[in-house]
Amino acid sequence: MTLPLPRCPWCGSDALYTAYHDQEWGVAEHDDQKLFEMLLLESAQAGLAWITVLRKREGYRAAFCGFDPAAVAAMTDEDVERLMHNPAIIRNRLKLKSAIRNARVFVQLQREHGSFANWLWQQVGTHPIINRPTSMADIPARSDLSDRLSKALQQAGMNFVGSTIIYAYLQAVGVVNDHLLSCHRHPDFTPPTA
Repeated sequence: MTLPLPRCPWCGSDALYTAYHDQEWGVAEHDDQKLFEMLLLESAQAGLAWITVLRKREGYRAAFCGFDPAAVAAMTDEDVERLMHNPAIIRNRLKLKSAIRNARVFVQLQREHGSFANWLWQQVGTHPIINRPTSMADIPARSDLSDRLSKALQQAGMNFVGSTIIYAYLQAVGVVNDHLLSCHRHPDFTPPTA
């Protein structure tokens, strides 16, 4: 009999959630398009459960040009009006306008730093922060790093990038690894012996 893989408890048993946990969350991401995707989705998640956003992810992919930041940056108020009638995404006007605004800032940061990944990973000396939480209570909702990056992104012109959203973003793209030590995805995980 094969025992189920030990996971962080937040993902439960939903197949979509466990796949996200096992394949993406906490994995160091350096691709700008993927980094933009997660920024757009984390911003859309504000006030909602993450599973809600995951279930609408493909709708977002179709609605937002495959998460191409330059294409999203070129979207207009007419696009926002069209998107307000799209049931495949979260139809919140402020969040939709924010996605376009944030894409424009994202593109500007790409121009200034060669890539958004360069800007982001320079914030941590190019190496992920590997935390060692033993329980969900050990995982913060924000950190000094997320406070600093949130402030920098807001000053650059982004919105829906508060410290809590940015901390979740850092976890999602692997800048911060907050898998529990008892989770098979933590780098220091040791399987229990029979």
